[in-house]
Amino acid sequence: MKHGLCIIGYGGMGGWHTEHALKSDVVELIGIHDIKEERNKLAESRGIKAFYTLEEVLENKDIEFVTIAIPNDVHEEVAIACMNAGKHVISEKPVTLSCDSLERMIAASEKNNVLFSVHQNRRWDVDYLAIQKIFDTDAIGDVFSVESRIHGSRGIPSDWRGIKKYGGGMLYDWGVHLIDQLLMLYRDKKIESVFCEFEHLTNDEVDDGYRLTINFENGARAYSEVGTYNFIAMPRFYARGRKGSAVISDWREPCKVVECFAWHENDVLPVKTAAGLTKTMAPRDEITTKTYDMERPISDVHNYYRNFCACIEGKQTQIVTHQQMRRVLKVIEAGFESVEKKQPVKFDDVI
Repeated sequence: MKHGLCIIGYGGMGGWHTEHALKSDVVELIGIHDIKEERNKLAESRGIKAFYTLEEVLENKDIEFVTIAIPNDVHEEVAIACMNAGKHVISEKPVTLSCDSLERMIAASEKNNVLFSVHQNRRWDVDYLAIQKIFDTDAIGDVFSVESRIHGSRGIPSDWRGIKKYGGGMLYDWGVHLIDQLLMLYRDKKIESVFCEFEHLTNDEVDDGYRLTINFENGARAYSEVGTYNFIAMPRFYARGRKGSAVISDWREPCKVVECFAWHENDVLPVKTAAGLTKTMAPRDEITTKTYDMERPISDVHNYYRNFCACIEGKQTQIVTHQQMRRVLKVIEAGFESVEKKQPVKFDDVI
């Protein structure tokens, strides 16, 4: 059974959703809607039905749900209008720009008895799934620190993503993905504090880079960083556990794991480094460690829509829950507060 979908917004991500909907085994693409006539015409030139007004979308009985891929500041307005018309709603990330706004959207979904979700598609990134496996399999023991980075060198996009009132900036853009991934890794640990710093190298209005640390109970720490002025990228993921370390240099590369199975060595000899000697930094060998590449996980991004459609049929529960949406947005708000105060912000967490 396929479920009727309309994609609202036919820009970059709207085009991505359209492409995947046309290949989906659970979705029937009824059409798209954009406020710009030229984008509607473009869709029609590709054989896709275009709705020129939102009212047409709301009145169409074949459309069971919509995916909203428009600037961040208007997600709430359009989502609530669709839910009030009885449509299930998927919003592109960030779901909206404040926790108060999110609560109004959740209330609309409950009032109208419709599904409401955010498109956290990067839970299906192969690099993230590999790190998730590190956590779930205990390959390097209890993971007390994980670092997540996305680096590029082209600055912030020149479209609405560089304008504050539209919800621009990297913390909203890429940060919402990285934070969601980190919170899923540490889904059973409460957050104690958040500290964030912004960069403004190519844009003075919004952050074109950020560094954010989430401190969890029992000393666990998650760090995320986005940079748009990095001509040499640091590793995508780096994790440290009680029994070893893991690193993914690039999303195209496998996860490299070093397991430490013997800690003490009686015959460690000093090694020469630069202008001195050190035993502390003496390299390990195969006597105490095992090094290998983890097999890359299999991923299918269509599983997000499969889950949503199964939820419409009442056969599954939502992979991306309202509480997860709340928690991610609350961390983002704490990040902005931390930047303003230039200090860590205490976090009242609910798992």
